[in-house]
Amino acid sequence: MNEPFKALASEPRRRILNYLAGGPMTVGEIAAKFDMALPSISKHLSVLKEAGLIREQKRGQFVLYSIAADNLVNSLYGFLAPFCPDARRIAAERREEGRDAPEKETP
Repeated sequence: MNEPFKALASEPRRRILNYLAGGPMTVGEIAAKFDMALPSISKHLSVLKEAGLIREQKRGQFVLYSIAADNLVNSLYGFLAPFCPDARRIAAERREEGRDAPEKETP
């Protein structure tokens, strides 16, 4: 549960998520937005992926990164549930509907 929030603590990772909010991007497209070495961008993407905040999908010779919106929403609802009755209700509804289950990757 803490992994998404640890990942969001980094300003470059928040910027990456902001760029990905506009749609899927390759690591090269993401790196072009930063004054940072490609291995550093890859490390940030790895942290975001491990936290369940982004997904990667192989497309030919490229890997596309996109936001894992359901995982982010579920993490936020889980964090807010102890403090907010509406968040508890919504989190319970999402669990009942099965929307907190991880998406299956398609080949």
